[in-house]
Amino acid sequence: MAKTRVVVVDDSALVRSMLTEIINRQPDMECIGAAADPLVAREMIRNLNPDVITLDVEMPRMDGIDFLSKLMRLRPMPVVMVSTLTERGAEVTLKALELGAIDFVAKPKIGVADGLRQLSDDITDKIRVASKARIHRLAPAAGTTSAAAAGARPAGAPGAAAAPKPVAATPLLGRLSTEKLIFIGASTGGTEATKDVLIGLPADSPAVVITQHMPPGFTRNYAARLDGLCKISVREASDGERILPGHAYIAPGGMHLSVERSGANYIARVQDGDPVNRHKPSVEVLFKSAARVVGPNAIGIMLTGMGADGAKAMREMKDAGAYCVAQDEASCVVFGMPREAINAGAVQEVLPLSKISQHVLDHLRATVGQALSRV
Repeated sequence: MAKTRVVVVDDSALVRSMLTEIINRQPDMECIGAAADPLVAREMIRNLNPDVITLDVEMPRMDGIDFLSKLMRLRPMPVVMVSTLTERGAEVTLKALELGAIDFVAKPKIGVADGLRQLSDDITDKIRVASKARIHRLAPAAGTTSAAAAGARPAGAPGAAAAPKPVAATPLLGRLSTEKLIFIGASTGGTEATKDVLIGLPADSPAVVITQHMPPGFTRNYAARLDGLCKISVREASDGERILPGHAYIAPGGMHLSVERSGANYIARVQDGDPVNRHKPSVEVLFKSAARVVGPNAIGIMLTGMGADGAKAMREMKDAGAYCVAQDEASCVVFGMPREAINAGAVQEVLPLSKISQHVLDHLRATVGQALSRV
């Protein structure tokens, strides 16, 4: 079996050495080159034609984001970012995922060598996933989104805090928004896929509860970025808060998110605990609570991601009367989680990413019509 050929790009000699060692210990991969900056990396990529590159963010001569932007326009290939676990690192990493990086590894600020050793399984797993991922060439207008083109400002942009949320002129979904909840599960490739789904929802959408596999330190920035792009309000979930229509709640990195009922209200439950299906947060935990607490008023959406997290629980949702959809293979970065949900008999529809939001809205409106016809 051919080995996955990796080029490491990092300005730290220690990190280059550590990543090379970690990669070369794996029987199914090898580090074929290590570059101290993107200009050297460019020649290595041209001459060695690697399957995957790992890319640092802050480097001399050209930073990792500029290099990634050029790479994904001119020679798209799987990239795993290696980012320092800081607020600045989180912002830049999210930009890298928007530009087409497959995933990222958060390296510690101190104790880098020991930290990377502890992360070795995570690093090599992400390289394996990246080697099989579906890569799309970045459009010429790098980083531009449909929402940005329409005038929405990303979080952190000048004037973003003062920009009012778009408000629907007339209610689209009415009272149904207080009864229904939308649940989203995602992993590799899911940061952008979730963004695309949320951007398509109106300001009076039912509440959305999201588990995206992310480590601590990144979800707050991710939520703030989405909040600046979407008509609904997006935030990192807090334990015990009421779940409201027109809002989306993202599981904090490193914590499980579920929903509970408190009288007539739904509330968020954010808790520590053991990993489930090797993940924390876990989609399984969220979807099980949807089946148990929300039942037929739940809508489940399984987006791109590696593995099977959430597939069994999504089947429980469907058995409890929920309406469930999965992203199709052609639009996924990695088809693992949707495929497992489909194989489990957990979904009613398999859809391209671009059609999921509208399909869910059409389903909700049809539900309103059915309810009215019974009155």
